[in-house]
Amino acid sequence: MVETRVVLEKDDTLGEGTANREVLATEVEVAGSLLSTGRGLMLRSEIPDDFALVMEVGGDSLLPFPRGPSRQVVHMLFVRFPLDVIWLVDDKVRKVKRMHPWRSIGVGKADRILELPAGTAENVAVGDTVFIEGLDEHT
Repeated sequence: MVETRVVLEKDDTLGEGTANREVLATEVEVAGSLLSTGRGLMLRSEIPDDFALVMEVGGDSLLPFPRGPSRQVVHMLFVRFPLDVIWLVDDKVRKVKRMHPWRSIGVGKADRILELPAGTAENVAVGDTVFIEGLDEHT
């Protein structure tokens, strides 16, 4: 059985060939409903250091023509601790932002959003790949 964890693969466009994988979280919670996605981490008093909340967002459109990922808003109202938030499109990082309790708001295009303890995403940059091992089809 594969352990579920959040893995970062650095963008290796320069061809440095260094070990470019890093585990960001081993305690992964997937928001499985619209309610749990909307609630996020509001009203929790704390989360473990190796925690990640994964929210699948942006759903399919009923329109007959293709459409890209929609803009997703993340707010920190009723969140008591700082977070690193990552907006992903097809596992590619589109935006990373440190968000502060009660006063931050972030907007980015995404089909998946990750909320992690502050400091976890310090090495994550736009263009990197972040996937959920044990949930996604990556090895």
